[in-house]
Amino acid sequence: MGQIICAGLGPGDPDLISVRADRAIRGARHVAYFRKPGRQGQARRIVEGMLAPDAVEYPMEYPVTTEIPFDSPAYNDLLSAFYDDWADRLATLAQDGDVVVLCEGDPFLYGSFMHLHVRLQGRAEVQVIPGIPGMVGCWNASGTPMTWGDDVLTVLMGTLPEADLARHMAGSDALVIMKTGRHLPRVRRALAAAGRLEDALLVERGTMPGQRIARLADVTAEDCPYFAIVLVHGRGRRPVALPKVAE
Repeated sequence: MGQIICAGLGPGDPDLISVRADRAIRGARHVAYFRKPGRQGQARRIVEGMLAPDAVEYPMEYPVTTEIPFDSPAYNDLLSAFYDDWADRLATLAQDGDVVVLCEGDPFLYGSFMHLHVRLQGRAEVQVIPGIPGMVGCWNASGTPMTWGDDVLTVLMGTLPEADLARHMAGSDALVIMKTGRHLPRVRRALAAAGRLEDALLVERGTMPGQRIARLADVTAEDCPYFAIVLVHGRGRRPVALPKVAE
């Protein structure tokens, strides 16, 4: 009997994978990863060149992504059946040895693996290897500390109703807004209503090839890829540089 090992891959740069995850990936005989149909998949791209020559790959292709509303019954039914099916497959594979599941960022921070994790309880031994969250890679790429002193950091999903976004944005110091993409116009309007738009940055493909950092106010909605995070840095009690003392 083997384990199902979910390896957190970090924000996208292969150099930011942990030593433990690297070891598990390179030694894996069975490797599963999420992707859109017909695509290589971001997780698979990150580990390019790391898999053993005889490793067997299991692409877990989402039945739906953005084709229908994420809050519709049909969307939930399709994804629920998808996760049920792959939980069954992984549990069966683990009866003969370890299975490594690749997960971008950290598996327990809005990761797709969480839906498998709850379904695998009591059916297989599961190990989760932490990864650097994508937002951490993005705010380090910005070159500016994210929080200071007593700053409150709030993580929001761009899929939230606009009024809820604006309320949270107005009541927090530092902001991370994930799942932007086609929701960018809503995020932009909410930031403007909260008086935070001028401070917002859009980080695209953070730590990955093609990384771009721009002021959100200068970016059009059509110019926002799926892998993008909006950041608003905190402005709390920052250390003040002491005046230079003449010798």
